[in-house]
Amino acid sequence: MRASVVIPTYNRVGKLRRVLDGLAAQARCSDVEVEVIVVDDGSEDETGPWLAEVGVEQGLIVIRQTNAGPATARNRGVRKATGEIVLFLGDDTIPQPGWLMAHLEEHRLFGGTGPLAVLGHTSFPPDAESPFMRFINEYGAQFGYSIIEDPRSVPFNFFYTSNVSLPRDELIRHGGFREDFPAAAWEDIEFSYRAQKAGLSLCYQPRARSIHEHCVRPRTFCRRQRTSGLSAAIFQNLHPELTSLLGVAKARQSVPFEGLKRLCLLGLIEVGEKIDGLVPAATYQQYLDLCYRKGLAAGLHSL
Repeated sequence: MRASVVIPTYNRVGKLRRVLDGLAAQARCSDVEVEVIVVDDGSEDETGPWLAEVGVEQGLIVIRQTNAGPATARNRGVRKATGEIVLFLGDDTIPQPGWLMAHLEEHRLFGGTGPLAVLGHTSFPPDAESPFMRFINEYGAQFGYSIIEDPRSVPFNFFYTSNVSLPRDELIRHGGFREDFPAAAWEDIEFSYRAQKAGLSLCYQPRARSIHEHCVRPRTFCRRQRTSGLSAAIFQNLHPELTSLLGVAKARQSVPFEGLKRLCLLGLIEVGEKIDGLVPAATYQQYLDLCYRKGLAAGLHSL
């Protein structure tokens, strides 16, 4: 089996180094032929010069494009790939020992029964975790691994390109990722929805671990939720049958004192960052929902 790892990157040369180091260590310990494709999405830091220097030395396939977003970068990487299985990583998600083989073993064992995608587990560094970060990773808006009911049959909306793998033929057959989403949100879920409707299965393998080297704070994550809401409006326009799942009706309702509620919830959550166990899950979820619905309402209005 030949595998291709595709990594889109933008202005994260320091973290990208650690991702590639993690991959190199696993490739040396594997009998699988692995190619690593890095797509530089118009970085303005030292990413371009550094990749030009180490690309040949490390045997990387390096593609550089004018900034066009991760969906376009992934699609270019997939077109260049020669592996049967394509594995996606983020440029700040560092594969842990055994990551590569855990993905490929799932495909060996279960890929013969039909098209299969494999979702790995991504977590924050233990020394950087906070109560809010644990919630969004396990139960909330970032990933939500703890709410996966059946690891062998995972819903389409858990397809996260920070740590996922699938046959290259499936990516080509379904046209890859749509490139008209304005940000890195929902374009991977939209692909998964189309592909699962056409027969792709998604399973979850927690042994395929990666560490997300990214510090998340409640205030800044609210902006991410609004961006997610804006992209969800585009998703809804493409797939109106999912209006209920996306919460469109609630987004169209006005919330009295919405801004004040959001600020009060944020204040409580920020205190809870220093006192573990203070903030209940319902409070986190209410805050995240308000932020998301604000973005979704704006997106629906602009369509």
